[in-house]
Parts: sequence; C-alpha cells; structure tokens
Amino acid sequence: MKILVVNAGSSSLKYQLIDMETEAVLAKGGVERIGLPGSLLKAKGNGKEKVYEKDMPNHKVAIELVLHALQDNEIGVIKSMDEIGAVGHRVVASGEYFKKTTLVTPEVLKTLEEKTFELAPLHNPAAATGLRACIEVMPKTPMALVFDTSFHATMPEKAYMFGIKYEDYKEYGVRKYGAHGTSHKFVSKEAAKYLGKKPEELKIVTCHLGNGSSISAVDGGKCVDTSMGFTPLDGVLMGTRSGCIDASAVEFLARKKGLNHADMVTYLNKQCGVAGISGVSSDFRDLDNGAKEGNARCALALDMFNYQTKKFVGAYAAAMGGLDCIVFTAGIGENSPGVREGVCEGLEFLGVQLDKAENAKRVDGIHEVSAKGSKVKVLVIPTNEELVIARETAELL
Repeated sequence: MKILVVNAGSSSLKYQLIDMETEAVLAKGGVERIGLPGSLLKAKGNGKEKVYEKDMPNHKVAIELVLHALQDNEIGVIKSMDEIGAVGHRVVASGEYFKKTTLVTPEVLKTLEEKTFELAPLHNPAAATGLRACIEVMPKTPMALVFDTSFHATMPEKAYMFGIKYEDYKEYGVRKYGAHGTSHKFVSKEAAKYLGKKPEELKIVTCHLGNGSSISAVDGGKCVDTSMGFTPLDGVLMGTRSGCIDASAVEFLARKKGLNHADMVTYLNKQCGVAGISGVSSDFRDLDNGAKEGNARCALALDMFNYQTKKFVGAYAAAMGGLDCIVFTAGIGENSPGVREGVCEGLEFLGVQLDKAENAKRVDGIHEVSAKGSKVKVLVIPTNEELVIARETAELL
C-alpha cells in the first residue's frame, strides 16, 4: 500500500508518498504561496527534482498539481491515483474529541471544523482546508486524521489538569493537550529498538527541540506528561514563544503596553522567546555565533533555554520514578551539540554522563552521545513524523 501524507498550512502544503511495504519515501515536495502571487511546487521523485510554477488560488489546485507531479512522465512514481491507498493528514489539535487516529466521515469533518479550530487557530483551519481539497480531488480515497495530540492522550488527570474550577474544565475543555506527539512517539519507539528493549521496560524523556520545543515523559511506552499545555505556547521558551509565564504578568504587560487580548497573544507567540531575549534572532545558530562573539544577551537566551529544558528532564525523571534514556530530536536537538551539553550538564546525579567528543560529532541516523558506563543513555535520533502518520493511517485501514 502507498500512503500519501499531507501537511497543509494556510498558504503551504507539504507531502510525502510512502510505500508501506518498505517504508521508503517514493516522492516528496512542497507547495509554496497558495493563494498568493508566485505560487510554485518543488517536487522530488524518481531520483529527480522539478519545479512547477503555476497560479494556485486555493488548496484544491495545489493538490491537483501534487497528484500531477506524482504521475509526471519525468519525476512521477505512480501511473494512476488508484495506487494511493489512503491519505494521512497531519492535524495539530484534537481537543478531547479525538483520542486516536480517525477515519474521516462527514460527522468527523464537522466536529473538526466546529470544535477544534479555536484550539489551534493557526493550524487546524489550514489542515481542514487541505483535507477538503483532497476529498474533492480524491473522493473515493480513504482519508485519516493523525493528531499531534493523540500520543499525549494517555496522560493521567493529575498531569493534564490545570488548577481551575473543575466545572470550567468540563464546560470548556481547558487542560493540557501537548503537541509534537507524532515525533515523541517515533523517537521513543526508536530508542527502545536501539537499546534492545521493549518500550514497556523503559522510562524515557524525549526532547523535541526546534523553533517550537516540547519535552515529554514516556513511561512504559506511554506519555505520562508533556511540557506544552492548552496550546503550544506553554513549556520552555522557544524561538519566538515565551513559554511558561505567570498569568498575572501577562495582564500587567498588556496594561503597560496598551495591548488588547489578541495583540497580547501575538506578542507572546511571535515577539518573545530566545528572539526577544537576545534581540538578535530565533535561530540558534545565530545565537551560538553571537555568544561566541561576546553577545551577553545571546548567551543568556541559550542559558535560559538549556536551564528550562534541564528542569523538565529532572522533573519528569522524578514523576516517572527513574530515568533510563534521554532523547534529543528535531532541528535543535539533532544539530546543536552545545544545547545537548548544556541540558545534560548538572544531571550527573541522575546517572547522566555525556561523552563530549561523541556529542560534538555529526552522525546520520541514531547517535549515542552518552559516555561508556553512563547509567542513563543519551541518544540523538532524527525524527520522522511523516512516517508515523503513514504508519498510523495504514494501521487504521
């Protein structure tokens, strides 16, 4: 079976076509500037690359062009749309309405659009737009929704509840949902394979560190806590997101800056984080360079990020009653030796010993960076969220 994985944004669309017999990526690409001048598709397939420049006023036209590229005489990898067994759609937030990967029906689509948009206003409407476009172009092909939040559905009440009135939680669904679940699920399973153990035997902290970052406690193969909350704004400070902040401080800042509610949410999501602390960039490579050149604010931003991540690792080790493995993944986790060292420094009391020489190396695939004899294994594992989406779609069918 071949599964098409679709990740739709408001003006973009990324895709991969995966052969589930071998789990090989047959083709992939991305559409840019949907609904804007200069829209194009960059596609790869059959060992070649091709750019399609075409006016794409909406996602339907974008999907049609993707399907054309998949069947293109030059870079195509299928002869007919009938070869696509199903489409797996990445959706950020499920609320309490969907606990697992779900086959799309008219009722499911209605719930998605009427109940979940306010939980992820930047992401879920775009996903629904891409979904509707696929349904229109591929009406007979099964569609599955794979949620970033599903992996976190195993959290107990004591972990996901906020200290608000219980009636308000029940009425409005205000609780911790988390994010990056497909990534946390993938790397925790890969860690177990690498260690030669069953997931049920391990206590793992997975650190998905990128422009958006989240840390999860995975006990016995199940998520028992995660750092992101009701929205992806909570947790550690990130590229431009503030992370954890006292709600009264938010109200205080809004008054002082003369910002309304919507503007304040934008401020916390788009103008804070390491970009706001450093005054330089949200890109950790720029922060590294700035710190090396003596920029104290760049150094501070890095120190804050490492410190906050370290606190979550320690807290989750306590919550699980032990720790067998720390996994670093995503753009920063996979590519920043300095962040990995900064996070692990001070965790020796838990049994964490980092091999600095190994940590400094760049290695494709899974890379163990803990020292020989380290009680806690430290692994760098490249994430593969698209493969998780494809696997879950295939399993559902």
